[in-house]
Amino acid sequence: MNDQPTGPQMATVTLDAPIITGDITIDQVKIRKPQAGELRGLSLSALLNLDYAALENLLPRITIPTLTKAQIMAMDPSDFTQLGSEVMDFLLPKGAKAALSPNG
Repeated sequence: MNDQPTGPQMATVTLDAPIITGDITIDQVKIRKPQAGELRGLSLSALLNLDYAALENLLPRITIPTLTKAQIMAMDPSDFTQLGSEVMDFLLPKGAKAALSPNG
């Protein structure tokens, strides 16, 4: 049995439109690969479809710095899509990623 994690466990997204809260500017967000418990109450199909409500609930659980729902709501759509794409990448099995890869 292999106890080593496979694939990236963390991704960094550079925001096109930094989040400004008071005198704090967030221009990069790290996203951890979610554990099964962090997906509680969420539909995997909704997350894979980049459903706003599902991502709004998951992202505060797995982002560094922790994004609030208010910050997510005010986020530039392109940045929201980038974060959602990273979540989707974490959730897809290796076989599905290989099938989607143009080089696979």
